[in-house]
Amino acid sequence: MPKLPSQKRLLLTGASGFLGWNICRHTPKEWEIFGVVYSHPLSLPGANIIQTDLRKDKSVKQLFETVRPQAVMHMAAVSDPNYCQLHREETRAINVEASLRMAGLSADYGIPCLFTSSDLVFDGNHAPYSEEDPPDPINHYGEQKTLAEAGMRRRYPQTIICRLPLMFGESGPVAQSFLQPMLQSIREGRDLSLFVDEFRTPVSGKTAAQGLFLALNHTGEIIHLGGKERISRYGFGLMLKDSLISLEVKLIPCSQKDSSMAAPRPADVSLNSAKAFSLGYDPPPLLTALNDSLGLK
Repeated sequence: MPKLPSQKRLLLTGASGFLGWNICRHTPKEWEIFGVVYSHPLSLPGANIIQTDLRKDKSVKQLFETVRPQAVMHMAAVSDPNYCQLHREETRAINVEASLRMAGLSADYGIPCLFTSSDLVFDGNHAPYSEEDPPDPINHYGEQKTLAEAGMRRRYPQTIICRLPLMFGESGPVAQSFLQPMLQSIREGRDLSLFVDEFRTPVSGKTAAQGLFLALNHTGEIIHLGGKERISRYGFGLMLKDSLISLEVKLIPCSQKDSSMAAPRPADVSLNSAKAFSLGYDPPPLLTALNDSLGLK
């Protein structure tokens, strides 16, 4: 895609991930995307793709020297809580140490740096959570995000922290959301077992992308980008069943305590996103966003 005269250069890490792919699809025209990937080289419409290893100082310095970005969105991460629980040191290298590196170089260049964190920085016992509530994670992934948040703001106090909820939407060429395994089970006629006791404030990848570009204008802030509706995975499944009228599989309610997972999961990490709403962030109703993701009107 040819560069427009007024475009600014945005360095986007984790471009091959679900959220990175949505960022590339929903980028405002004033930005030219330079998307960083590591293990999944690919083509993304509207993005210049660069393959590099963010765990290496030299590689990251060279990346900044080559792109000369005017802003950074850092979302490269290992985001599977179970994998992080079992591979703590390996995942810390990208989830924490690479994040500090990005903040330090953004500070050197004096440009906005936005970091995508998670609702899993909270323990799940005091929802809904506002930006003023102290993080208290109960698994390694949440702990790594908490360490990255604090460390990045120490290195560069102007870092923007955006805590994101559970996300869904159309899958990219490499990564998918939690919606895709559900749809796969439906296509195969398999019943769905879904938690009734895990609550989130989900948004679509498209909505999250819009919120992140809005947040990019608010340096130094912590901003929650949750949806307006609190729902369990089972509740989301019921909504999906209402959208797919021909859905014949059964939804089986189940409990977290009856499931064996490496990483403990907080019961309710619903986000209070009133601050973002006041800035103009306006997620659509959950059913509307779900139907849009499914290609339904």
